[in-house]
Amino acid sequence: MRDQQPQTGQVLEQILLSVLGPHHHLTDQTPLLGAIPEFDSSSIMTILTLLEDQYDVVFDDAELSADLFSTVGSLRHFMTEKLGKTA
Repeated sequence: MRDQQPQTGQVLEQILLSVLGPHHHLTDQTPLLGAIPEFDSSSIMTILTLLEDQYDVVFDDAELSADLFSTVGSLRHFMTEKLGKTA
C-alpha cells in the first residue's frame, strides 16, 4: 500500500491539473470545493470519470460526499482507501 500512495497521488495531481489547469500549485492541504472556481460539479464529474478509467473502479453515489472534495489530501486519502479495497 505504501508504494501505491505516491503513485496514486501523482496520478491524482495530473488528473486535477488536466481538469483545473496547470497554473494551480497543489498540495495535500490545497482546498478544492468552494476554493477553486474551476472546481465545480462538471469538473468533479470529469475527475471521477478519469479516476474510474485510470484505476478501473466504479464510484457508488453513497460513498461520495462534499467532505471528500474538501482538499487534495482528502481526495487522495479516499482514492488510496478505495484502491486498497479493490486491489
